[in-house]
Amino acid sequence: MINMLFNGQVALFLLIIIALVISLSLHEWGHAFVAKLFGDETAQRAGRLTLNPLAHIDPLGLLMLVFVGFGYAKPVPTNPRNFTSRWADLAVASAGPGMNLVVAFLGINAYVIGLRTDLAFLQGPGTRLFVIYLTTINLVLMMFNLIPLGALDGHYILPYFLNRRAAGTYVQFNAQYGNMALMGLMLLSMAGFPVFSFIFRTGQAILPYLVVTYSVFHMT
Repeated sequence: MINMLFNGQVALFLLIIIALVISLSLHEWGHAFVAKLFGDETAQRAGRLTLNPLAHIDPLGLLMLVFVGFGYAKPVPTNPRNFTSRWADLAVASAGPGMNLVVAFLGINAYVIGLRTDLAFLQGPGTRLFVIYLTTINLVLMMFNLIPLGALDGHYILPYFLNRRAAGTYVQFNAQYGNMALMGLMLLSMAGFPVFSFIFRTGQAILPYLVVTYSVFHMT
């Protein structure tokens, strides 16, 4: 991303930063909201049950996104002892990626409906680019966070789909090696190996199925 500034693409850089901040903030808000639904007010007491990006964005994590392509927001604190259901971990973990999917769906379809009704402020190329990046970023965030490694949301989700023995083995493996494995994949990606290319391809493959009329919003 930082290359955009060196190439004079300041407006595009700012559009992507805004889209990232919105996407990360809504992702974390989703975790906090569902945690409260399941009886845990830890995130709310920590000031995380808000749409204010300042509560969710970690400056270092955002800088890492800009400079190395990987970053993070502030993790939402939870206390599983307060959960009122055995499915709460699954629901809370799924809420972040789920929120990204909702944002992508609503954003792209609101844009399509706006085009159909000839809203003037949606006709410019800047708005089109912003919606493209907002939608794509949310789909990529959703897919990336579903990876069941390290502290990513997927590591809470996967055990629910395994038998008890396999789940126990996986949890132990991830606790010992998950963060190292994820870091290794990130380093390989930064070195030029397309280890995460499937995430971008999958996100782009999902996009047509989100749009009411895809031909209106064809990304070419």
